[in-house]
Amino acid sequence: MAAQREWLDKDYYKVLGVSKDASQEEIKRAYRKLARVNHPDANPDDPEAEQRFKDVGEAHSVLGDEDKRREYDEIRRLGAAGFGAGGGGGAGGFPGGFGGASEADLGDLLGHLFNNAGGGAAGAGRGGFGPMGGTRSRRPQRGPDLHADVHLSFEDALAGVRTTLRITGDGPCDSCGGSGAAPGTNPRRCETCGGRGQVTVDQGPFSFAQPCPSCGGRGQQIDDPCPTCSGEGRVVKPRQLTVKIPPGVRDGAVIRASGRGGPGVGGGPPGDVLVTVHVEPHPHFGRKGDDVTLEVPITFSEAALGTKLTVPTPHEGTRTIRIPAGTAHGRTFRIRGEGAPTKRGGHGDLLVSVRLQVPNRLTREQRKLFEQLAATEDTSDRDRELLGES
Repeated sequence: MAAQREWLDKDYYKVLGVSKDASQEEIKRAYRKLARVNHPDANPDDPEAEQRFKDVGEAHSVLGDEDKRREYDEIRRLGAAGFGAGGGGGAGGFPGGFGGASEADLGDLLGHLFNNAGGGAAGAGRGGFGPMGGTRSRRPQRGPDLHADVHLSFEDALAGVRTTLRITGDGPCDSCGGSGAAPGTNPRRCETCGGRGQVTVDQGPFSFAQPCPSCGGRGQQIDDPCPTCSGEGRVVKPRQLTVKIPPGVRDGAVIRASGRGGPGVGGGPPGDVLVTVHVEPHPHFGRKGDDVTLEVPITFSEAALGTKLTVPTPHEGTRTIRIPAGTAHGRTFRIRGEGAPTKRGGHGDLLVSVRLQVPNRLTREQRKLFEQLAATEDTSDRDRELLGES
């Protein structure tokens, strides 16, 4: 429950610069902006950028997950009400508070209060707390998620690619293999807690668990700490990660590389790496869901008389479409199967919209021809309709 204790001291809403009632989309936009601004690669001369980047990623990993966000908000609410770390005596009307939550494991305290039932009634009568509450063994904790960004061309996003990213975050110490003990030595089981990582504290009618003071909750003691990681078993280091980007990925999509994030604690599984995809705009093509869009200019005579157009496709080919006589500006023609790959297999369509191209300058001959055309056109019906005349 170490993460829950940290939540009392960290205002993730402030880190992302959003309000407490921000939507998931607002949180996502704030994260993308701050991750891009504070990425270590974009700030080679700023030694604090890496920590800001990690703080932003940590905030997003909590607030971007609706379940974690609800739990975070509840922990913060209880902390503000006097149940949190450092809350003085008398919290909740009980003399002396809850043993000084600066020493107690807040996760175990809240587990006793709510019986780990997602905010249910107090655990009295359900083994939640009381003299028979007992201790809980230290559970393995999942490692933190790491965040990265990848920038792709429009063509690569459609085709899908394998790309190598450089990420910075917690990783196992190479010197000790993650054990925290100096090479050639091993940690030993803590004699105080018997390897459980927790001890029972009796306080009046209550008993609850808190981290073992001898081993700090690890369940193990290290007599000769690793000099590289100072006994932590992990270090912050850059590393390379190869990620497969699926065909047809959209701008803003998040690709999850499972098990490639920060190492777990107490034998817990590693976290994931969340890769946000940024697709560069194309000079001609656009996206509309699984369809690819293309705008093609045509002349007055082509629109009036009709023509055939050969247009490019996003897959390095061409297709010919027929423009019928009398085609209006903005009309869209659909070429099936020439769009982006879909998750169900197959492809979307290519949507070709025509744009009436008005010449900036006319030659003398062109002007004469347009004047002759204008003399044959009758605009009286249009004028009466605009002026509301019958």
